[in-house]
Amino acid sequence: MKIAIGCDHGGYELKMKLIPHLKELGHEISDFGCDSTDSVDYPSYGKAVGHAVADGNADRGIVICTTGIGISIAANRIPGVRAAVCTNGLMAKMTRLHNDANVLALGANIVGYGLAEEICDVFLDTGFSSGERHVRRIKGIEEDV
Repeated sequence: MKIAIGCDHGGYELKMKLIPHLKELGHEISDFGCDSTDSVDYPSYGKAVGHAVADGNADRGIVICTTGIGISIAANRIPGVRAAVCTNGLMAKMTRLHNDANVLALGANIVGYGLAEEICDVFLDTGFSSGERHVRRIKGIEEDV
């Protein structure tokens, strides 16, 4: 699977730990930055990952900041992106099954590396249920306001 990954300075260390794990599982990784713990603004990284997913250059995305919240909001600004902050494996499973989320958001100060690895694995291994009610709800999300 092609995975786009990006973070701000708060998520840099977690991102750098996750990339080798994801590669070990056979995923192709496109790293959209950032490249250090020097302070940067998360919106550009969340949006870059969102564009990669929405444009079809990546199958799924992973975005990381201190809490996962800001960078998920930025990614969700891109039409076609459904980014979800997950703090455990059940959330990752359910957002894939019911919401067909295509971008996972992690908070580096919220989940440790072991839990982040588990969340990523569940998110990447779980398919969309394609249930009629879930398809209908996703269409409702994507409709213009």
